[in-house]
Amino acid sequence: MKHFNSFYIFITLFCCILSCKQPTVNNPIIESPEKIIVAYVTAWSEIIPDPEYITHINYAFGHVNDSFNGVKIDNEARLQEIIQLKNENPALKVSLSVGGWGSGRFSEMAADSITRFEFVADCQRLIQLYNLDGIDLDWEYPTQSSARISSSPDDTDNFTLLMQELRTAIGDDKLLTLASVASAKYVDFNSILPVIDFVNIMSYDMYGKDTHHAALFRSPIAGWMTCEEAVDAHLNAGIPAEKLTMGLPFYGRGNKKFATYLDYNKLNPSEEYIKMWDDSAKVPYLVNSDNEFIFGYDDPESLALKCQFIKSRNLLGAMYWEYAADNSDKDLQRTVFVELND
Repeated sequence: MKHFNSFYIFITLFCCILSCKQPTVNNPIIESPEKIIVAYVTAWSEIIPDPEYITHINYAFGHVNDSFNGVKIDNEARLQEIIQLKNENPALKVSLSVGGWGSGRFSEMAADSITRFEFVADCQRLIQLYNLDGIDLDWEYPTQSSARISSSPDDTDNFTLLMQELRTAIGDDKLLTLASVASAKYVDFNSILPVIDFVNIMSYDMYGKDTHHAALFRSPIAGWMTCEEAVDAHLNAGIPAEKLTMGLPFYGRGNKKFATYLDYNKLNPSEEYIKMWDDSAKVPYLVNSDNEFIFGYDDPESLALKCQFIKSRNLLGAMYWEYAADNSDKDLQRTVFVELND
């Protein structure tokens, strides 16, 4: 396998290692008493986010490249546009999210010390090149191949090595975060806690047949897990509340009678599809004329309640997927911002 710019990479990382006394995090951004709001902004959308309502942007996505030793970025021109938002809001933090569902080659990269070394060096290069504030790892999921990507029983240990080496390379003044499955599986959190800033819980897509996918609390039609249970799973895994953001979906999930996936801005209840409210789960849903569950989603009312839950549990803040799914009036993002800053 060919390795690119090996001498440059070695010198770059060697300098980073010398400059980092301890691979621990003391980032002033997360010491603020205010709640943070992390918005995933996608490469395929053309909507420019409003930096007034968010504190962090995770740009989705970068990917492990075909030779397992670097990062390829989707739509780099759009990434540059997003970074320019820092001119409007100098406090805004923009990270590159590497991964996503079906994004592979993590297992091969992380298993080899050389390719892992070079991948880490490339992340550090991109931070400098684009003036990024950090890296967000979205490997879905170590040791697991449900997204049709390669996996290995050694992935969890190699993920730990990857995160430790990323911290050493990018330094303590940059963000290092990750997206985590609702169940808190696949990652050894105790090993990576000293080097990460926070964990974004993907507390959505927790659905089964004819159930909510992001119920806040347990109900007869909640999915295989609820937001509350997802938060508890991460707390039980040893992650302190102040290092957790709870994921909020700006989309819904349903069955083939309506739509399996639909952004909030495309949702249109009607006489045929009637809006209902699950007062146990604290989320809305649609039923058809036969009163059958067909679609579960979030709206301003349910998001307000989730934000209250975030504050009641003293979490760091909220994360949502994804910015462009909101409507033109910005009802969802405004609700999150107002409720978390009330």
